[in-house]
Amino acid sequence: MIDLRDIKKTYQREGAPVEALRGVSVSIASGDYVALMGKSGSGKTTLMNIIGLLDTPTDGEYRIDDRPTAGLSEDELAILRNRRIGFVFQSFNLLARYTALENVCMPLYYRRERYPQKKATQALERVDLGHRISHFPNQLSGGESQRVAIARALVTEPAIILADEPTGNLDSATGAQIMGLFQELNKGGTTILLVTHEPEIAKMAERIIRIRDGLLV
Repeated sequence: MIDLRDIKKTYQREGAPVEALRGVSVSIASGDYVALMGKSGSGKTTLMNIIGLLDTPTDGEYRIDDRPTAGLSEDELAILRNRRIGFVFQSFNLLARYTALENVCMPLYYRRERYPQKKATQALERVDLGHRISHFPNQLSGGESQRVAIARALVTEPAIILADEPTGNLDSATGAQIMGLFQELNKGGTTILLVTHEPEIAKMAERIIRIRDGLLV
């Protein structure tokens, strides 16, 4: 499903080149559950952004569903991202002035789907938040906010979920609940790539990939 070959990414910082990725090759099959580990500055966020089509490599080839991503326009990347990938972030990224239901509807608005509220309600019910659909983010606990974020990722029925430190802002009990939800989703066939620096979280995945100084180790 995901195939990266010799991916490199160089940024310019104060006129000097910085190699964030120095030749990463990895494949992730449909239905995999993979944890990506690395220290701050190791390149894991850059790699996640490239896999999520939020950034493009300086060199190398990235194929998703055997489709090359090089040369795709911004609109084509946005459509592919919206239809194939769901994102879950550590900071939840919920819009404060919208209810849980409206936040989950957002990806469907971009797709101009009919009856987005019905799908969004079903997604919230799937994460046991059907009773909180009219609540605003400031009325939700951290665990509830993260479950809303997961529902938003699920509402488009993505093949891949990319989760960046999804338990980082949660207590251990709530974090375990969120991880149980990811395991349930994976058993249902969803491919999951999880970025974490916590070994106990990474152990819940079926496979661990470690990155250091822009290279897989």
